[in-house]
Amino acid sequence: MRALFLIVLYAGLCSASSGSNQENIETLMDNVLVLRVPYSLSTSVYVPLSCGEAYQNQPVFWKKNGEEIEPALQGNQVKVLVEEMNGGNYTCHLGPDGEYLNHTVILIQLDPDNRTVILEEFPGEGRGHIYCSAPNYNGSFHCTWRRSATRSNAAVLLVKAERNSEKIPCELDSDGSGILCKDTNCPYKEEQHRVSITIYIHSYSRLEAYTRTFYLREIVRPGKLPNLIITDGKVFSWNYPESWEMPCTYFGLQYQVKVVQKGFPCHSKKEIMSETIEKMTYEVKIKPNKYVFCVRAQDKYTNGPFSHWSHCIVDKHTEVC
Repeated sequence: MRALFLIVLYAGLCSASSGSNQENIETLMDNVLVLRVPYSLSTSVYVPLSCGEAYQNQPVFWKKNGEEIEPALQGNQVKVLVEEMNGGNYTCHLGPDGEYLNHTVILIQLDPDNRTVILEEFPGEGRGHIYCSAPNYNGSFHCTWRRSATRSNAAVLLVKAERNSEKIPCELDSDGSGILCKDTNCPYKEEQHRVSITIYIHSYSRLEAYTRTFYLREIVRPGKLPNLIITDGKVFSWNYPESWEMPCTYFGLQYQVKVVQKGFPCHSKKEIMSETIEKMTYEVKIKPNKYVFCVRAQDKYTNGPFSHWSHCIVDKHTEVC
């Protein structure tokens, strides 16, 4: 089941101290405090907690991760000692074994936050930890990420999506590994500002934030070209992707056609010829009668990402598309 994230973020800052060290504490969202600590130093920080104004005169007792704290921690407003990365879920109760009243989760974020271990980078230069793609310019786009093998338990805490300070609504994928967002900007309007996506994800008490910024035109990837056929044994034709917008004069595509040796994939360097065209037909004029014909699409005005390859296998008098 997908949870709808209407992304809200922004918090007040305060500080706590242990000895002469000053540490930042950020209220990231309701019931969540983030303690930022220097990654290169051992830390021991007192963090102030409050059960809530409504319980000011009540016999409040605290637990950590469901266990009683030794020695017992009592009072509506207390300070808890957080050492290293040892945060947790602090709950307050009415009496030692009384009913639950409230809770605060303390998460730890390294400062600077550049020693990432929760998410893996996608292969390919400049792709980073978050990969985003859109099938057209109608404003919908999808972003994904991959947890590292040692942090498969990591959970998304919060997603922030915006363009020029305007929030973009996003829906979290059911497996927590992606989001589907909808930007309401008109597809005919020239983009003046980038989209910014920030993912807050935690593994136990460790919190990491990952950010990706882009123009929609940089991530629009046309769908795979449908209805690729061959006629007269040498003329290939195809249609516009069903997801691509019309009119085609405004949202124009160009096509890379490629012929590779039979038995090799379209991305192979064993190519016989390669060419970029704007028509949706192409006549192959080569002597070999065993080859693979490949074609893919690209926005001709932005030179953005290519679609996946469509292909036909030609073997003398046999064609398979």
